[in-house]
Amino acid sequence: MSSTAENTSADSTPTPLQRYRLFAVLGGLYLAQAIPSYLFVAALPPILRELGISRTAIGAMSILLLPLVIKFLWAPWVDRIRPFARAHRAGWVFITQGLTILAILALIAVGPTQINAIIAIGFVASLLISTQDIATDGYAAKYLPESDRAIGNAIQGGAVAFGVVIGGTLGLVLYHHVGWTGMLVSIASISLLPLIAAAMMREDDPLPGTAPAPRPSIRAFLKRPEARQILWIALTYRASEGLVKAMEGAYLVDAGIPLDQIGYLSGLSATTAGLAGSAIAAWMVKRHGLSMTLALLGGLRTLCFALFTAHALGAVVGAWPLFGAAGFQTLIRYMEIVALYSLFMAVTTSEQPGTDFTILACAQLLVYLVGSMLAGKLADMLGYGFLFALATAISGIAVMATVRMLARAKAVRPAKTPF
Repeated sequence: MSSTAENTSADSTPTPLQRYRLFAVLGGLYLAQAIPSYLFVAALPPILRELGISRTAIGAMSILLLPLVIKFLWAPWVDRIRPFARAHRAGWVFITQGLTILAILALIAVGPTQINAIIAIGFVASLLISTQDIATDGYAAKYLPESDRAIGNAIQGGAVAFGVVIGGTLGLVLYHHVGWTGMLVSIASISLLPLIAAAMMREDDPLPGTAPAPRPSIRAFLKRPEARQILWIALTYRASEGLVKAMEGAYLVDAGIPLDQIGYLSGLSATTAGLAGSAIAAWMVKRHGLSMTLALLGGLRTLCFALFTAHALGAVVGAWPLFGAAGFQTLIRYMEIVALYSLFMAVTTSEQPGTDFTILACAQLLVYLVGSMLAGKLADMLGYGFLFALATAISGIAVMATVRMLARAKAVRPAKTPF
């Protein structure tokens, strides 16, 4: 990587002030996109259901996830195009966050019962948030030094946890007390505050008129052997998780767990895991390296899936083993993201950091969603026991394959490998 305006590239040592400034900026940037995201995916569905909107219509809101999976298609354009002369990725953040806030306010005009209009506005917001994520991830990948990548991704995990609380939990509380319009105006106003972070961004991308840099593209990513190796890891490591996570809530219900207990478990595990898990994972990566961390987390994940399998087959009984497996699995998932994203950042280039990182992030999300879509059908056809056993086997195989591929990736670029 080249030297940066923040002096936080892999080739330079940042001062403590520059280091903490970058951490604060990243926290604000990730919080900016998390708040509106969880307004749409966590707060709106229960509100719509309370108003009598059908489950089928609410289920159609899953289309809002599509931009998160395909955003790699326009990631090179975010790396190429500078919206303002002296603000490349900061310019993208200002534009997308501003338009996202307008999308939130547009929901006031359509009201809470016009599901088609809500989905249309939500899809536009999802496109904007996905584009903003490309710019933010590119900024993090370019300016975080190697030693701070795990900390930067832990900050992202913490920001997402706060986004769940503000956009999701607070959104529901506000709706209960001040109604639809009051909730949306409040969340839109809160979403303005993280834009302070965009104003604090410092970038060293070449100004227009200087010597042209290599043109960012998906092809440029695929030409690099080490990038292809990590792409296979992205497509492999989390292949089992969607199978379990998609059916976790349904299995808890079928196992006789009351809905309020499931709600408490979900909320508590998400917030505590988002903060504690991210911090623990950052420490593990720094202390033991990426290969060891991913291997350990994958092994623990496999054990959690095995416990689900044992419970579904009747070998383990009672609610507490399920609570432990579900809560610990959530913790592991947050920790995995910190480690995986640190790995993804290790193979980004300064010329197209957003494109490189986004391709890998989309790949791991794609296999997760494919597993989620297959989970219900497999459970209906073959039962929970088979589904969870399949996930356990795939998880174990994926961990072993990941360790082998990391060793190969290290052999491809031994001089610059933090694995």
